[in-house]
Amino acid sequence: MKRLFDIVLALLSMVLFALPIGIIYLTIRISGGQAIFSQERIGYRGRPFTLYKFRSMSRNAEADSEPQLCQDHDKRQTRFGSFLRAHHLDEFPQLWNILRGDMSFVGPRPERRFFIEQIMQLRPDYERLYALRPGVFSMATLYNGYTYSMDKMLRRLDMDLDYLEHQSVWFDMRIILLTAWAIMSGKKF
Repeated sequence: MKRLFDIVLALLSMVLFALPIGIIYLTIRISGGQAIFSQERIGYRGRPFTLYKFRSMSRNAEADSEPQLCQDHDKRQTRFGSFLRAHHLDEFPQLWNILRGDMSFVGPRPERRFFIEQIMQLRPDYERLYALRPGVFSMATLYNGYTYSMDKMLRRLDMDLDYLEHQSVWFDMRIILLTAWAIMSGKKF
């Protein structure tokens, strides 16, 4: 039932938000950048998948270094990218990830293997999250914001494990509505 809900809501969202998605895409392309950014993340059953986002950083943001977490006022972000990220508009391409079955609307945020390995040195129970499809929305994102430190990653893990224990269609609907309200009201998280 959750998978059917995800497919229907993703298709409706693509239609409903087609204009803003098109405007964002064209704005990034006109500014001379590749509009869609892809990155390997680890998802359902611990399998890697390609996550899609609108590009919010310069083209080679991590070219000369190991993976980095995005910080507030990150110099790698473009000006338009900062706006997209602050309002979570860079996440629109993940509707495609939902349709493909890589992600769900609600679930733990997918992470890169580099950071998962660090988390699992402290908390091997991270593996329990592999029982769920990762989500575009989560209580952890809503109340813990973007993760820019190991401390925030561990708080997110606790919230995601709580979601794993209490997930339901009604809980998912609540998370979607709270997140949509937060985004529309301009809350930064």
